[in-house]
Amino acid sequence: MIQKKNLTPLILAGIFIIMLSLSFAAVPLYDLFCRVTGFGGTTQKSNTAPKIVLNKIVSVRFDTNVNNLPWEFKAKTNVIDVKVGQVSKIEFEVENYGDEPSAGVASFNVSPASFGKYYSKLGCFCFEKQMLKAGEKATYVMTFYLDPEMINDPTVKNLEDVTMSYTFFSTDYYKQS
Repeated sequence: MIQKKNLTPLILAGIFIIMLSLSFAAVPLYDLFCRVTGFGGTTQKSNTAPKIVLNKIVSVRFDTNVNNLPWEFKAKTNVIDVKVGQVSKIEFEVENYGDEPSAGVASFNVSPASFGKYYSKLGCFCFEKQMLKAGEKATYVMTFYLDPEMINDPTVKNLEDVTMSYTFFSTDYYKQS
């Protein structure tokens, strides 16, 4: 029979191992939660376009920002009207006005955050390192659609406009972390 004073350290060690395991699992589990639910404006990634296009139109606004880079970054069109379910493309112009090559990574979010799970990207330059030489200009394209399932969600079915906000961060920014 195990004595009580020998059992307590075993229980504490077990609790420690469980807590340590949960701390390592927290980031991937949170990422999975955000991708499934669209929490925090997390958009979806899709491989196929929807089979239905609705007559409902949503205005999609594009906000562009640059953090710690000598770049100019803007959408060719600031607002586009999109039919729900229709595949759309938006082009972004980027220019390195610095004196040397630099690299950046774009991240994004959607507002209102509850709409994230209905904003599906078919192709995007996001989260990929983009390198520009001094004075170089580039055009990046994002292909997306608004999921027709949105009309079944009372929190977003009456939305008339959403905002996609993109920020290009210097890859040096990530090295500082």
